[in-house]
Amino acid sequence: MQFSILGSSSSGNSGLLITENSKVLIDAGFSCKRLCGMLEERSVKPEQIDAIFITHEHSDHTAGISTFAKKHNPVVFANMMTAKALQPKLKNKPEWKIFNTGSTFSFRDLVVESFSLPHDAHDPVGFKFTSGRGDDLFSPIKKLAWLTDLGFAPPKIGERIRDVDTLIVESNYCPQLLERDERRPWSIKQRISGRHGHLSNRAACDLLESVDNPDWSQVFLAHLSRDCNSSDAIQNVFSGLRERSSFPIDTIEAGGGSTLRAV
Repeated sequence: MQFSILGSSSSGNSGLLITENSKVLIDAGFSCKRLCGMLEERSVKPEQIDAIFITHEHSDHTAGISTFAKKHNPVVFANMMTAKALQPKLKNKPEWKIFNTGSTFSFRDLVVESFSLPHDAHDPVGFKFTSGRGDDLFSPIKKLAWLTDLGFAPPKIGERIRDVDTLIVESNYCPQLLERDERRPWSIKQRISGRHGHLSNRAACDLLESVDNPDWSQVFLAHLSRDCNSSDAIQNVFSGLRERSSFPIDTIEAGGGSTLRAV
């Protein structure tokens, strides 16, 4: 299993996951042209994408779906409420694959677990992807969890993510920077910091620290606000955990991405 965060911020989010028999996107929050460019930078042809998994209908996670699906024909996985909310906004109808939130299902050589998240969308979800046969050294079982766009960490979420090798988790904003921000009205600030908004740096750190003996080999902090977060703010909160942890905790800067890596 290999993965790359193509981009992650309030202006666009998408990830690439590659296994022996599948290449999939997690969200598609950039234009089709930009998604294609991001894929080609990682030596993946757009027509090789087999599926797109949608966490929720907001445009920073779905902007490229209509055109990309028309041009390159991936199937699109979403729960019913997300698909119903998204389809009227699309110029074309993709090949929907509907799942029930909380269900576990298979796609090619992937086992996919979906779980509900608290966010101001119709039925937002996180995903855990598992691949590998586990019967020999050449096909080890590997797991990746994608956990962004949540206002707080629900009970038992730690158990869902404890056994993954790679964790992508939201660390959206610094409360002090959000409070001082002059571009956002009070109502938007309340939405961001509310229980159906986004995780602050401290909330993200608290979530990681709450998980006993995780199997993580790498953690990525993603979906950072360009205006209301910073590398210094992240470091101020995560420095202690980074020093104590046996796994690296890397930050995906707003607007940036990651190279293709092994899970």
